[in-house]
Amino acid sequence: MSAPVRITAMRPEHAAEVLEIYQRGIDSGDATFETTAPTWEAFDATRLPEHRLVAVDDEGRVLGWIAVVPISDRCAYAGVVEHSVYVHPDAQGRGIGRTLLAALLASTDAAGIWTVQSGVFPENIVSLALHAKAGFRVIGTRERIGQHHGRWRDVVLIERRSPTVV
Repeated sequence: MSAPVRITAMRPEHAAEVLEIYQRGIDSGDATFETTAPTWEAFDATRLPEHRLVAVDDEGRVLGWIAVVPISDRCAYAGVVEHSVYVHPDAQGRGIGRTLLAALLASTDAAGIWTVQSGVFPENIVSLALHAKAGFRVIGTRERIGQHHGRWRDVVLIERRSPTVV
């Protein structure tokens, strides 16, 4: 049986582990167009502080993280964010992504955010299944939207509309 996991606010002391998990996701080839994890300063400057969470084990090790960025600075889109969720490879398959996503959605719903969206490579079937179970729907596929390691990649656009924000 796996050790208990606690969801907590992401803090600067989590930086090294968060960025390591991010880099491992990048290295997998099917998580993001990014090729290198940013510095903590760049990461910290772009993610909304009130919607950044980590899953930690009973020893305080970060097992996964989730965070959002605003999609626009235009006031009409104030309630729309794009999220990312990453789980350490050694902790995958334990429900950590599901737990992080549920905590994030509770946080964004409480804050009045009406749409949480993301773009997922179609090859990332685990992420697509996780999001479908959490109430996300597929909006469509952006075909050949960008090049990644010399090849064109599609991105499946998914979103979840808040049931509490009308």
